[in-house]
Amino acid sequence: MRLGLVLMAIFLIGYFSVDGQSKKELEAQIKKLQAEIEQLKKPKEVDLSNENKKAGYGMGVLFANNIITQGGDSLDVEAITAAINDVFDKKTLRIEQQACMPLVQQYMQKAIEKKSTAARQDGMIFLENNKKNQGVMVTASGLQYKVMTVGSGKTPTATDNVTVHYTGKLIDGTVFDSSVQRGQPTNFGVSQVISGWTEALQLMKEGDKWMLYIPYNLAYGERGSGAQIPPYATLVFELELIKVN
Repeated sequence: MRLGLVLMAIFLIGYFSVDGQSKKELEAQIKKLQAEIEQLKKPKEVDLSNENKKAGYGMGVLFANNIITQGGDSLDVEAITAAINDVFDKKTLRIEQQACMPLVQQYMQKAIEKKSTAARQDGMIFLENNKKNQGVMVTASGLQYKVMTVGSGKTPTATDNVTVHYTGKLIDGTVFDSSVQRGQPTNFGVSQVISGWTEALQLMKEGDKWMLYIPYNLAYGERGSGAQIPPYATLVFELELIKVN
């Protein structure tokens, strides 16, 4: 609101300037107002000097991350802030509380559908382009893989337990999990993981290191997994089969 008034003032100074006022005086006023605009643009410093303030900020972080994860990243932050202020200040709500839930549900449903459609399309485009790359193989299920290092050991069956090293990424390169970064290999049953891994492991030998490109239907599907793997996500893994136990 205040920023809007300052901008209006600059416009009015230029529009209604009188003959008796020098150009230098006008320029000085405009510069002063522009300086005020720049000051208003700067983020307000938040006072985190006590536990209540820190907890309040922490609540804001959790709340914001939660709604972004659920597809609410296009929500208007000023409207959210206004609603929070109205509730805390016990003001008359601009939208009745009973009407809020249907509004939010409708918005979130549309947001999720939009995000899911985009994720499916992005994954399809990625896989379609990726399969043209040299060395990439495609199985009947749609799993794509590329052999990085050739091993010579045993090949596991669906009932075996294996030790592996891995790094998992989204197609934009974001790492969501990595035993390599933790510095500790992991053990699990071949049939206890996502379908893409179960299929790939039964084609690998001990000592193999492969790049896996896994369509969403062979990964975490339409639900995703936690906050890091969104619904309909195509995943990329570097997977090393260390040992068949």
